[in-house]
Parts: sequence; C-alpha cells; structure tokens
Amino acid sequence: MQTHIHKESDKLLRDAVIRQLDWDPQVVSKDISVTVSDNVVTLTGFTHSYSEKYATEKAVKSVYGVQAVANDIDVKPATMRTDPEIARDIVHAMKLDLTVPDDHIKAGVHDGYVTLEGTVDWNFQRNGAEACARNVHGVRGVLNHIAVHPKISAVEVTHSIEEALRRSAEVDARRITVTAQDGEVQLYGRVRSWFEREEAERAAWAAPGVSEVIDHIAVVP
Repeated sequence: MQTHIHKESDKLLRDAVIRQLDWDPQVVSKDISVTVSDNVVTLTGFTHSYSEKYATEKAVKSVYGVQAVANDIDVKPATMRTDPEIARDIVHAMKLDLTVPDDHIKAGVHDGYVTLEGTVDWNFQRNGAEACARNVHGVRGVLNHIAVHPKISAVEVTHSIEEALRRSAEVDARRITVTAQDGEVQLYGRVRSWFEREEAERAAWAAPGVSEVIDHIAVVP
C-alpha cells in the first residue's frame, strides 16, 4: 500500500515538473527527460547551452515537493567553438560586468568545460563571474573554485544572516539555526520546499565575509 502511495506521489510530482519546464521560457529543449523517485528528480537528455541546463535545474527546484535534483543533462552546442574562443569571450564578459573583479580571476577552458580560480571579497562577485562564464556560447560546464576571503568576525556573520532570514518573506527563520566559524557558515533546520531552502542559503551567502555555506537544512513538504 505504501509503495503504491509513493508511486502515485512521484507521478504527480513528475507531472508538475514537466508543466513547470513547459512554462519556463528559458527552457526550450524538447530533448529533456524527467524521472522521479521518492521526491528526487533526475534530469537526462541534452540542451544546446549550459545556461539552459542551469535554468532547467533552477526551474525544477522551484516546484513544491522536490527534495533533490540529479542533473545529468548533457550540453551539446549547436555549433562547436574552440577553447581559446570561449576563453576570450569569458574574459570579455567579466570585463564588461562591473560587479566582477576580473583582475583577480583566471578562467581555464578544456573541451568546453570552464574552471574559474582566484579570490574575491564577496560571494556576489564569485556568482557574477560564474554567470559570465555560464552564458558564453560553447560552454558545456563550469567549475567555480573562486575563493571568498572572510573579513569580519563569526559573531557578526551569524548576526547578519539571522537578520536577513528574519527579513525574508520566503523563509521561516524560526525553523533555521545558523553557526559560523572562519567564514564557514552551517545551516540547520527544516523547511517546506527546496525554494525556501535555497532562499535561506542565498541569505547566508549574501552576508559579508562568508567564504563557504554548508547547508544541512532538510526539505519536509
């Protein structure tokens, strides 16, 4: 009986995920397959850009009931580009983005896969550099090894994050515990959706001095 209930629940969740992908204008590929088992979604197939693969995963995580996503989508660019061409465009994109300290970041490209390295002061700069690389045509994947250097105390980091969580309309701060040490933040608690979990994580990353966020929050619909 329990197995039947789980299968029915997975079917309903899969239908919801597919509807969400059909609705999202950033997801245009018709070659994406969706399977669901125990509220864990697995994506297979291919897209023509890494940015679309990223958008697909983001759309799936926004669906209520999704507890985890395995993104096995392959990126097959419509036209092949050389690694030097891709690297050149990434450097150019970072120079145009005023939020990215491009003089502190290096991008390596091999077979369309990008590795970013360097150090920045804020996580939004780290994310900005990744977005620059993600949106370049021909990129098949991005590994972001950019480090964030902490500059404030653990108490200040914890206080900043707790305040941000209380301000958020999307997160029930009472259900989340924050600890911080040497720029590393750990989040504990239970939330109702993957979206709420990511909002809590985003609030943690937005605090000054955060170099790493380890998210232990459980999604319990």
